[in-house]
Amino acid sequence: MCGRIYIKTTLADLLRNFSFAQRERAEGLANQFPRYNGAPSLYYPIIIRDVVRDPDVFGPTFVSARWGLIPGWIKEQKLGRPPPVNARCEGIASNGMFKKAYANRRCLVPIDGFFEWKDIFGTGKDKQPYAIAMKSGEPFALAGVWESWRNPETGEDIRTFCVITCPPNEMMATIHDRMPVILHRADYERWLSPEPDPYTLMKPFPAELMTMWPIDRKVGSPKNDAADILDPTGPVA
Repeated sequence: MCGRIYIKTTLADLLRNFSFAQRERAEGLANQFPRYNGAPSLYYPIIIRDVVRDPDVFGPTFVSARWGLIPGWIKEQKLGRPPPVNARCEGIASNGMFKKAYANRRCLVPIDGFFEWKDIFGTGKDKQPYAIAMKSGEPFALAGVWESWRNPETGEDIRTFCVITCPPNEMMATIHDRMPVILHRADYERWLSPEPDPYTLMKPFPAELMTMWPIDRKVGSPKNDAADILDPTGPVA
């Protein structure tokens, strides 16, 4: 799964790295970044193309969205557990929770890196966290889907998203059995296009372009949100 991410730059720097997208609708998040230990339920900048709901948007645009997908058809009384932060690529086109968002509301989730935990002894009681990023040090985009949900009590429209996962590449397989779908820049346009099922994009990203390193276990608490979260505690792969 992918349940924690980091953005180590200012929001302005992140937006500049994805300059093909309009930026005005996400600038209200500026005072929340850098975010070194980003957890679900927080708001993040994502890139969407939503000409159906907003015909004035002619191309990709940054918007703010909360991590944890709530489909528009969900009623408040059914929200008995935390909304999903991940969606498995296998069967996503037919899964009732995700299929409409996958067909019509895909998004890019720009980040600098993410975290994953290795279950050292297979018991779930002793896990070593790792930070994962690009070898180039550049920010990159995860594949996601988004929804808009109206809170029946307040009438507020809340945009939410989740990250799509796939089987791991060779590097990730040494610590976990899943990884987020990472998109090549050349595939951004197709992912955001009206194509209903770009299934060939949901595959492991090349391991040789990525790097990972063990970090301190204090990353386990989102309250620890300082730059030293990313300091290596062992060899860098």
